[in-house]
Amino acid sequence: MKTSRLAREAASISKTSELITRRQTRSFATTLNAFSADGAAAFAAKQEDTNDNSSSLSSLSSPGAPDIEDVAGTSSARKRKRGITTPATTVTTVEATTRVSSRKSGIKTEDGSPARIKKGRKQPAKKVVNELGEVDIHPPANWEIIYDAVQEMRKKVLAPVDTMGCESLAEDTRSPRDKRFQTLIALMLSSQTKDTTTAVAMSRLQNQLPAPGFTLEGILAVDPVRLNELIYAVGFHNNKTRYIKATAQILADKFNSEIPDTIEGLISLPGVGPKMAYLCMSAAWGRDEGIGVDVHVHRITNLWGWHKTKQPEETRAALEAWLPREKWHEINHLLVGFGQTICLPVGRKCGECALSTRRLCPGAVAQKTTVVKKKRKTEEVMEDDGKGVKAEVKDILVKNEEV
Repeated sequence: MKTSRLAREAASISKTSELITRRQTRSFATTLNAFSADGAAAFAAKQEDTNDNSSSLSSLSSPGAPDIEDVAGTSSARKRKRGITTPATTVTTVEATTRVSSRKSGIKTEDGSPARIKKGRKQPAKKVVNELGEVDIHPPANWEIIYDAVQEMRKKVLAPVDTMGCESLAEDTRSPRDKRFQTLIALMLSSQTKDTTTAVAMSRLQNQLPAPGFTLEGILAVDPVRLNELIYAVGFHNNKTRYIKATAQILADKFNSEIPDTIEGLISLPGVGPKMAYLCMSAAWGRDEGIGVDVHVHRITNLWGWHKTKQPEETRAALEAWLPREKWHEINHLLVGFGQTICLPVGRKCGECALSTRRLCPGAVAQKTTVVKKKRKTEEVMEDDGKGVKAEVKDILVKNEEV
């Protein structure tokens, strides 16, 4: 008897359904029945003895079966042999704190609320052509006000340069020639190094160099390895060891064992640049032939808007064009200390700076307040270790949120 293709497909689908149903009879149906209203005990019994299928199935209808919560409690007790831990209460608390960024100021109004800083206007030096066709440099309009304000602030705070600057590191008991030599070495060590570190290295040279001590002759006699050990704390100490030894030999051969008394002669020494040369001329020889511009002088004067320069030598030329000569020596010491205490390279303290409150600094940074919300969850945990039930409160930090 012939059957249509549609009938054959229907018969195939029917057989497949019956096969799936038979395969699900023991495992799937038992699982469903185990969680019925009176079948929890049978499910627990099935977990204990999986081989006895008839016993497990018969227990599904046994009278007086325990509730599902009781079964779950019993099973949990077998797994957790050391005790029972049950969360009792959960409480969420919120804490709010206020942070002020280290790069932001802390200026506040009279009522204690944060004040918004209004930046000063940039007033750079100007080039003006006079009647004769010559170019005159007019200084920034408010430079004297800024200069005086910085001097007043510097009187209130002691900076590292005030006690450990290169000018003050030479030994007072030495001869003028040896003191000038020590000043030059201190300036060479100070490159890319903090004043405190330079002072430590100078002290080691003064106290640990063998006779005749920290003099030109003593540097010539010391072994380079030992010299490197004495100045290891400063930046680029390997290069500076070579520069100091070579400089000592040049001074002995070409300058009659004395440091040069000209800018050209100082710059000719290895490791000595224009900044060191001008500072050395001022500190060692007492002659102000130029402004020693380091990173602080270069950064701060650009921050004030006195000029727009990219290199320290450009800054030196711009300042010397209008700054009175009697201030050429002190401006380096003034701005270095100001940059070490208030106008820091990272994290400027505009809230403590008089230039910000008087709206004299175009680079003043406004305050930014960040509210941090800390969400904590408190849980009361009950534990049974066999000796009794103990309650423990745990404080858990969930997350921090910044608003």
